[in-house]
Amino acid sequence: MPTHAEKRRLPHSPEQMFDLVSDVEKYPEFLPWCVATRIRGREEGETGDTITADMVIGYKMFRERFTSKVILDRPGMRIDVAYSEGPFRYLNNHWLFLEDGDGTIVDFYVDFEFRSRLLQKLIGAVFNEAVKIMVHAFEKRALKIYGP
Repeated sequence: MPTHAEKRRLPHSPEQMFDLVSDVEKYPEFLPWCVATRIRGREEGETGDTITADMVIGYKMFRERFTSKVILDRPGMRIDVAYSEGPFRYLNNHWLFLEDGDGTIVDFYVDFEFRSRLLQKLIGAVFNEAVKIMVHAFEKRALKIYGP
């Protein structure tokens, strides 16, 4: 049941950060341990779009695929990830992008539990450091795309 919550101020607009995080297809280019992504479907809704996506995460011999519904609430500058299928008992994840002067406060939260006790034990030992590395990867990607 690892949980991680983090707020970080970045010098980019909420719209830029929303676009970067919602571009799931690009994750394998910059996100550590993300081996592949595949968009299974897209639905347009009144409050935003919903993407159904597969993600393959891997490290050494370990590889797992999971499916999520990614709810893109552009008016609310919020992205929610609702777990559908794969190796987890549950996965809760959200991103909030709050305007802060000439930048953005990025509010990130993730909470999950693997079905496998072995996987849970392995990931639990390195979870907080791994999540910090992943959040930093989004920050580095924003600097690369949008500049300082």
